[in-house]
Amino acid sequence: TNYQEVNNMKNVISTEKAPKAIGPYSQAIEAAGLLFASGQIPIVPATGEIITGGIEEQTEQVLANIEAILAAKGLSFADVVKTTVFLADMNDFATVNGIYAKAFAEHPPARSCVQVARLPKDVKVEIETIAVCK
Repeated sequence: TNYQEVNNMKNVISTEKAPKAIGPYSQAIEAAGLLFASGQIPIVPATGEIITGGIEEQTEQVLANIEAILAAKGLSFADVVKTTVFLADMNDFATVNGIYAKAFAEHPPARSCVQVARLPKDVKVEIETIAVCK
C-alpha cells in the first residue's frame, strides 16, 4: 500500500461548530469505519478563546466540542468506543468523571485517564475520542 492509496481511504471531517485546528492536524479523520477525533480542549468555537471558569466549565465545553464533531458525521456519544482523558491535575478526576458520566450515561466507552505535565494553552482538560461510523 502506498501513501496515495492510504490517503484515498481516509476522509477529513470538519465543522465550524467545533474549534478550528490550531496546528497541522484535522478535527477528525474517518478511516476503516472509525472516526478518530483529535483531542478537544475547552475552546469556544465562536470566539476561538478558552472558556472562562474552572474545571466544570472546561469539561462541559470539551464535551460540547466533541459532540459537534461527532454530529458532523451523524454520530453521537453512543457511537464512541474509546476516549483518552488528559488532566493537568488528577485531583480534578472526580469532577471531570461526574460530568463525563452524564455524556456517556449508557454503555460508556473504554477509557484511559492520565495526568500530564502541561496541556495546550494551559487548559485543565483535553479529551480525544474514537467512534464507530454508521
